[in-house]
Amino acid sequence: MQILNLRELYPDVYKTDVYLNVSDEVYAVFPTYKRAEAAYQRQVYRYKAQYSLDCDNGIENAVLQRLPTPEEVLEKKQLYAQIYAAMIDLPGKQAERIFACFFLDLTPMEVSRIEGVHVCRIHCSIRKGLKRLKKQISKIIL
Repeated sequence: MQILNLRELYPDVYKTDVYLNVSDEVYAVFPTYKRAEAAYQRQVYRYKAQYSLDCDNGIENAVLQRLPTPEEVLEKKQLYAQIYAAMIDLPGKQAERIFACFFLDLTPMEVSRIEGVHVCRIHCSIRKGLKRLKKQISKIIL
């Protein structure tokens, strides 16, 4: 057992010495975290970093992803409208399965469990539906 002074770890909270008995495993963790914190502080000082891209405040998304232009948004809406119009002409099961997999982000295995059929039927139905969809969309675009 090791003795730990909480005032050294948390000077803002503990104004007087408060000693705590902890196991050797717990005591061995503190130097590791102290070194990691010191390394982080050195990194902030060297690179004049005010924010870490590892933090969870959305900075990394703003840096890595650009906003779409109004033209791109309009083109995407038009493409989705064409896809929905073409999906209306598909047989019911094919349209449902394609919608579930591509728009609801369900896996074919999940769709097969929901419908109570074998996963091979789902794959075959989606493949046939996508072929029909491709033909219909190529007719619309041309």
